[in-house]
Amino acid sequence: MRSFPGAGARPFFAATGFCVLFLAGFFCAGCGYRVVGKTTNLPSDWKTIAVPAFTNDTTQYRIEQRFTEAVIREFIARTKYRVVQDTQTADAVLHGEVLSIETNPVLFDAKTGEVTTMLVTVHAKVQLTDGKSQKAVYQSDDMVFRDEYQISPDVKSFFQEEDPALGRMTQDFASHVVANVLEGF
Repeated sequence: MRSFPGAGARPFFAATGFCVLFLAGFFCAGCGYRVVGKTTNLPSDWKTIAVPAFTNDTTQYRIEQRFTEAVIREFIARTKYRVVQDTQTADAVLHGEVLSIETNPVLFDAKTGEVTTMLVTVHAKVQLTDGKSQKAVYQSDDMVFRDEYQISPDVKSFFQEEDPALGRMTQDFASHVVANVLEGF
């Protein structure tokens, strides 16, 4: 029996070639998923969206400004729409309202009984209307967002965490609002 040099390597190269072809076909075939926020159910002729200041139905000072600013930043960052101030000339108008903010203790120190963690819950509603027909294109009457923040028992190292928690919540809210508006959920 005659042996050729490299004959033992032939099955290895065939298996490797098959794996490479399989993986290339797998990645090229696609799986039907798409990136959120890249497609939209909004009218294609819209170019501008106005986002007037949200209404604040709470006692939390300037919370409506934080929510409005976060939504505007998210629209600018994730969409092709130009955000404008004039609601009369905009193709669409997004109205928002902060309905309530609740803070509730979640965790307590076992030794002292003092609160160590608070839960902030915000209820809001939004409505996107067509600028010409004034008809609602998207509406959500109760969007709920929650975030926790820690309360330090040590007065020397005390740092108010409520403000950063609200900041995280406004970003989360803005991301959900823009995604929901674009996708029509």
